[in-house]
Amino acid sequence: MSVTSRYRDAWEGFWREAPGDEGAVFWDAEPALAAGRHLAHFEPYLTDPGLPLVDLGCGNGTQTRFLAGRFPHVVGADLSAAALDHARHADPAGLAAYRQLDAADRSATKALHAELGDANVYMRGVLHQCEPDDRQPLADGVAALLGERGRALLVEPSAAAKPALMAVARGPAGPPPKVEPVLRHGLTPGEVADGAVQEHLRAAGLTVLASGELPLVTTEYTADGTRIELPSTWVVAGRHPV
Repeated sequence: MSVTSRYRDAWEGFWREAPGDEGAVFWDAEPALAAGRHLAHFEPYLTDPGLPLVDLGCGNGTQTRFLAGRFPHVVGADLSAAALDHARHADPAGLAAYRQLDAADRSATKALHAELGDANVYMRGVLHQCEPDDRQPLADGVAALLGERGRALLVEPSAAAKPALMAVARGPAGPPPKVEPVLRHGLTPGEVADGAVQEHLRAAGLTVLASGELPLVTTEYTADGTRIELPSTWVVAGRHPV
């Protein structure tokens, strides 16, 4: 199974028109407020930090480049070719490798696992954007990349994120500039019920090792100058508990 063409086209359209500057996209927060913060919860569960790390849904690669400074081999993977163009352009030194990947396509994730071996996976805000029928295949794809030794950290907006974002979008001045293209391309958050992320991981044969809540920091601000933060949950999972 692979993702729907609507989903693929929505992401290609978004990234084709997205500015190339770091921080110009709604969720492209500086790594200290995103991957750096998440690693504090991930690293205690990495039984083998020397495994390759796949930044799944890497977008323009801001978090990927940060992760490449902390792990020996990092691969930024994304469904969108336009996103990967941004990522490669922003990484002239080649700190990370980049790969177009439909992670809901089991044959594609199995092929990448055959190339890399077991891998750790970081995935931020991807599952909630999927079409409902794509979510379990995506979780199965994460499990395929992990193999027996890998660990996954998934960070997803909680169900409360959608009304929070809609309240901002419906303000008197309309959606803020970085929110408008997200909504126009149909990329709205909070589409996965609380608890569903863990259910998908367990159905993929993984064990949930830890979970918690953190704000998902964005790069946009309200009219009064407050940075928009969306409620989110994080989950660490692996094939075996130890």
